[in-house]
Amino acid sequence: MSVPFDQNTVISVLKTVHDPEIPVDIYELGLIYEVKIMDDGFVHIEMTLTSPNCPVAESLPAEVEEKVGNIVGATGAKVNIVFDPPWTQDMMSEEAKLELGFL
Repeated sequence: MSVPFDQNTVISVLKTVHDPEIPVDIYELGLIYEVKIMDDGFVHIEMTLTSPNCPVAESLPAEVEEKVGNIVGATGAKVNIVFDPPWTQDMMSEEAKLELGFL
């Protein structure tokens, strides 16, 4: 069975989710480690947080699951939060570093 969306569609949706403390989306921040689209349209996402005691540790993964799960053709989404490897500023895209004044 062919899924009617692809990795780029999921990434576009991920770019609409922002860490409320940082004015950059979670994809450009480097918080998304892996996106797997299953044959049935279910999306598995491995992501991290900027710190283990991040104030949005509950709400951010739920927002990601909701938005990705609402992609036309998706049968749902599940976020797995991981802290290995730990997030560092080096994981941010050039765009994010520029936005935050690190370049």
